[in-house]
Amino acid sequence: MKESFFNKVKAFIDSDCSIDASSPVLVALSGGADSVALLRVLLELGYDCRAAHCNFHLRGDESNRDERFVTELCQRLDVKLDVKHFDVPAYMQMHGASLEMACRELRYKWFEELLTEHGCQCIAVAHHNDDNIETFFLNALRGTGIAGLTGMKPRNGNVVRPLLCVSRIEILDWLDSLNQDFVTDSTNLENDARRNRLRNVVLPAIYSEFEGSKESLLKTIYNMTRCNDLYRESVGVMRNIMSERDGDTLTIDIEILNSFDNREMLLYEILKPLGFNYEQCCDMLTSAVGRHFTSTIHRAVINRASIEVEPLAEHKEEICVIDLDDEVVTEPVALKISHVHDKQFSPDMVNGKTCVAFNTDILQSTEVLLRHWREGDRFKPFGMKGSKLLSDLFTDLKFSEKQKKETWILEADGEILWVIGHRAARAFKVPNDSTSYVIISVD
Repeated sequence: MKESFFNKVKAFIDSDCSIDASSPVLVALSGGADSVALLRVLLELGYDCRAAHCNFHLRGDESNRDERFVTELCQRLDVKLDVKHFDVPAYMQMHGASLEMACRELRYKWFEELLTEHGCQCIAVAHHNDDNIETFFLNALRGTGIAGLTGMKPRNGNVVRPLLCVSRIEILDWLDSLNQDFVTDSTNLENDARRNRLRNVVLPAIYSEFEGSKESLLKTIYNMTRCNDLYRESVGVMRNIMSERDGDTLTIDIEILNSFDNREMLLYEILKPLGFNYEQCCDMLTSAVGRHFTSTIHRAVINRASIEVEPLAEHKEEICVIDLDDEVVTEPVALKISHVHDKQFSPDMVNGKTCVAFNTDILQSTEVLLRHWREGDRFKPFGMKGSKLLSDLFTDLKFSEKQKKETWILEADGEILWVIGHRAARAFKVPNDSTSYVIISVD
């Protein structure tokens, strides 16, 4: 059992989580079985772990018991631990948030701060495949699209979920094989919350009545994930077929658009990154020539044969070409550029957000520039396989439209290298034994 669990998680991390073994991992440690198992297995896999524990003071002595437990556990495992105390009721009152949302926002805001402070590459959280099934049902019960039926992602921005491949029972069995204790949150046994009722009442009844239903549900989530990937790719193909760009203006051919049965949804998927909502897109298809619609950053005009979309005047694209031979860039964003030639590189020198490194091949680039996000922008994030839409990164980061348009991007010869302040791409990667490289940091 012990070896099987270990190998299963290792294979899942390698294939789906993209965790770099050379960089530290921040582990969200509550003290419960799941998070304790996560910390133990990551340590056994050889990752450099740092733990973070939130004390929300919502369960009286039990909250303090949890803090004592994780403190003692981390001392025994020789793991550095950060603990933070939160005033959740005050936050709820100030922000009008629910209890669940307040805890989530406080927790992840602090985790992001710790990532930068300690130079960690990601936040590891202990969701497992039973949690994934619960999320699938909760989203379905709320009313969701195809993306909501894909459950949780193994990696979502800076958050990784290495235990999505295993069940709660497998976690408990593995901890038992290690003789590892843990604490139990008594509120998980109360059925006042929707997720608890689903976990404690509904799903056990389904599993009891329908043999093999759990495995079938996990297979459905997997299939929906593949379908969503295909859907996103298909939307991109259709966008290319029916639209063209001339500078900042996007022109969508109405005749081609009308040839699709689901034209409203297709138009919405094309214009969603530009700030338009579904109702606006439906109205566009029945509006008279000359009518215009606006989002926070774009304007769409209905013509006889096309829909023309262009940035609002105050959001015309700003581009600034920079010289990497300069030591300092002051406009439009302050950057410090250091050329290193005599010191061996270490990943600890950068954090991938406000400080990044490139090998010296970047100096051969024809044009290096700073600009804002454009629809369809895609980059290859460091620590991940394949590429990712910047719009998906912004969604992961929960960016507002204002934050999206104000974020600066470093680009070299048409390839995005750095979403400044948030994520680096893997282009021009510096080998660990290199003594010659370029470091760029937000000044």
